[in-house]
Amino acid sequence: MKPYISLWFSFLYSVLVYLQNKLSHISNEPRTLSGNKKVEDLKHFYFGHILYKVKHSLAYFVTASSGLQTFPEFVAVSMIDGAEMGYCDSDIKTVELRQDWLRTLIKFAPQELEWHVNRCIVTHQLTKAVIEDINLHFNQTGGLHIFQELSGCEWDEETGEVDGYDDFGYDGEDFISFSMKTQTWLYTEQAATYKHKWESGKDGFKDTNFLTNICPQWLKTFLIYGSSSLQRTDLPSVSLLQKTPSSPVSCHATGFYPDKADLFWRKDGEQLHEDVDHGEILPNKDGTFQMRVDLNLSSVRPEDWSRYDCVFQLSGVKNHIVTKLDKDQIRTNWGKTGFRSAVIGAVVGLLLLAACISGLFIWRKKNNGEGQTCSH
Repeated sequence: MKPYISLWFSFLYSVLVYLQNKLSHISNEPRTLSGNKKVEDLKHFYFGHILYKVKHSLAYFVTASSGLQTFPEFVAVSMIDGAEMGYCDSDIKTVELRQDWLRTLIKFAPQELEWHVNRCIVTHQLTKAVIEDINLHFNQTGGLHIFQELSGCEWDEETGEVDGYDDFGYDGEDFISFSMKTQTWLYTEQAATYKHKWESGKDGFKDTNFLTNICPQWLKTFLIYGSSSLQRTDLPSVSLLQKTPSSPVSCHATGFYPDKADLFWRKDGEQLHEDVDHGEILPNKDGTFQMRVDLNLSSVRPEDWSRYDCVFQLSGVKNHIVTKLDKDQIRTNWGKTGFRSAVIGAVVGLLLLAACISGLFIWRKKNNGEGQTCSH
């Protein structure tokens, strides 16, 4: 089963990566993780044995747009096992590496970087032409339009099985995909009328040799050079958060790697599926990940809180991190804010009282004919 990610979400991810790149001055295309993040202040009970996963993936996210003035019209991100390796866009017109081990690899094989830079430039022009062609086909003029591609490969280290995928989206919807089994294009209802144009002029996208041979070979090479980083396991810091006394309690895990993780609430040892809200797994700036799950306690009696706990499970770790629902352990700022508001209110009250007293004093002096002495 391929690591399919919503194409619309991939656009949002591209935006996130682009903004992160602008803020941190760290760049684009193939990149990897460097440096192990230490688990700080982990006060929860856990023990485990590392069991490395046997299925690996190399994926390329491409987002092309028209009608966006503040965002590059082309952005490409490459990821290995869910970790960003590199980035390129139409503004910088080059590939920026994210991982130290990848920079080391490029020193020995500079032609690989050249290939990716060229691929970035060519794909930019190709996707730009596709957007114009699709707009013309559907008689669309102006406005915002998004064209996306998610391609890559998977390699099962245990069985040796290799699989490739190439999916396309348009304006946030699935559009066209390539079936590796039948070696044919699959079209959604929206894209059906575009079939002839796509197959007659856009076969440049279809590269089965890359998906089934080149991509898996790169994946294996990357795993060798980046093994210390890619096959590591970082445990997270887990916290309980709450905005207000009536808000849901959020169980938040951050700093974990890889991104194959699960976070859920339990009651009496049984996983809860109601009154819970699961958030997406999101990337941190340091290459690790974070996620949260909210629990609505509006119908839970305070004396029953001890029956609840939050469980974090990480792929490759045998045992789990369990965090008991404890009011004293919930991190919140509403209590501090209330205290701060009370202090501010008291200060304002004293100032108003002082103003009233001063006003009364001045009024009395004026009535006594002494107003001139207090006019300043």
